[in-house]
Amino acid sequence: MQNKNIPLLDCPMDFLVGDASGNILNEYARFPCKIQCGVYAFMVRGNARATLNITEKEFHQNDFLVMNPGTFLLIHEFSDDALVYYVLLSSSFLEKYSYIVRTRLDMLQVENPQLHLTDEIADIITRTFELLIDALNCTPPLLTTEKMVPLYNVFQLFCADYLKDSQSGAQRPLDRKTEMYQEYWQLVSKHYQIWHHVAQYADAMRISLPHLCATVKQASGKTAGDIINEAILTDAKSQLKITNTPIKGIAVSLGFEDVTFFNRFFKARVGMTPKEYRNQ
Repeated sequence: MQNKNIPLLDCPMDFLVGDASGNILNEYARFPCKIQCGVYAFMVRGNARATLNITEKEFHQNDFLVMNPGTFLLIHEFSDDALVYYVLLSSSFLEKYSYIVRTRLDMLQVENPQLHLTDEIADIITRTFELLIDALNCTPPLLTTEKMVPLYNVFQLFCADYLKDSQSGAQRPLDRKTEMYQEYWQLVSKHYQIWHHVAQYADAMRISLPHLCATVKQASGKTAGDIINEAILTDAKSQLKITNTPIKGIAVSLGFEDVTFFNRFFKARVGMTPKEYRNQ
């Protein structure tokens, strides 16, 4: 068991393979974080609720989840009987060993980072994780960074191909509103620290501001401005809970030159000041 090694932000070594119970994972439910590592997680049993980026999701037995660096994660709850197998790949590993296949998966993940596997495929994945855990824990370890490189690409291809094959009409195009919303969210996830106004994204997407606002609202049920604010707040909450960075430093990192304005922004949406939230 390697539960105690599960990091909140980045993987402390090139990779980790292990399992975690619902009780262990619930210890992290209070802390929103921004993932810097790559994560493959498989729900062996039980269920869970978590927010990925700005969308709350439910997870059940045989669900397979992929999280790329930059994903916002907030765990709400795992059932007591939950068991999750995981592979974590550090940001430095991904920087060094990511190949063209990763771009292919990135495009699919925007549509759906969560795969529900058939019982037959789930059984194969379960045995694969168990084999990887045994290979890492034996003496000397059979699983090394060099061996994880081709395994990483196998995981990527499996996820991309499984998602494509599981869709009705594998090449089904997304409707234009969904495409625009996904493009908007990708831009927000990259630029929310410096672009706080919807007009900046409309300019980058080369569409009118009213058209962007209407489309995002129709596709997501949220306003375009709310999505920017949620990204900023998730990052702020993560830094306040997990780091010792001064509040002024957090404000600057999120594009606020005036810490007083940041305090007002935070309190208006959270109901307490950043200092109160940190000390809560």
